[in-house]
Amino acid sequence: MKHCNLAKKLPQFAALAIGIILLLNVIIEATVSSFHLGFRLQALAAVAFILYGIFFGRFSKKAHIAAGLACVIPICFALFLGAYGNRSNVDYTEDVVIVLGAGVRGETVSRHLANRLDRTLEYLASNPNAVVIVTGGLGNNAIITEAEASKRYLVARGITAERILLEDQSTSTYENLVFAKEILDEHFPYGFRAVVVSNDFHIYRAVRTAQRVGLTVSGSGAQTPRSTLPLNYLREMSAVAHMWVTQGFQ
Repeated sequence: MKHCNLAKKLPQFAALAIGIILLLNVIIEATVSSFHLGFRLQALAAVAFILYGIFFGRFSKKAHIAAGLACVIPICFALFLGAYGNRSNVDYTEDVVIVLGAGVRGETVSRHLANRLDRTLEYLASNPNAVVIVTGGLGNNAIITEAEASKRYLVARGITAERILLEDQSTSTYENLVFAKEILDEHFPYGFRAVVVSNDFHIYRAVRTAQRVGLTVSGSGAQTPRSTLPLNYLREMSAVAHMWVTQGFQ
């Protein structure tokens, strides 16, 4: 009987545990990461799980089924973004690597940007003829632009400054790619093929945006720090959904 009661309580305990873990993760990451929409979404999800766990016994069977389905949809969405971002279709004959900007604190690149740059270093080692364009303007809590911080990171690891182009005015993924294209069109007057590098959760939207602005690109995903997975996937799912609503699925 005790085992039966425990089994019935297990979903309630699981909901409470998930909610508490998500909430603690938000609090911890807020001390080391720049605030963005993902924090709000994860905080809301955490509160929803906690309230669901507290009032678990008051919900009907249909409500529990609906709650389960409500969890399945974002999980499938996240798996799609992760699978897309972790497949690589580069052939190491591309002309240029476009590194999308991410956060900088002071003069130090964030964990996400460091992972993007490390992935770029791997690519450049396999394609010594490629140049790289680093992107991103001056963000909050930064002393130098994301592009300049990225350039310094690459130069410190053996990439010559002459091999690096800077796009240091952008404030979004769209601007990263639009402004980078303007620079690259001048640098490659006869056309070019590019690899766009970002974290895995971001590759789907990055490639679609690059294609929309007229770039011929492949995508190469860098790892996402595990502690930030919920934050970034929730934010990215919101951004992709908005993209589909406003621009369609093409």
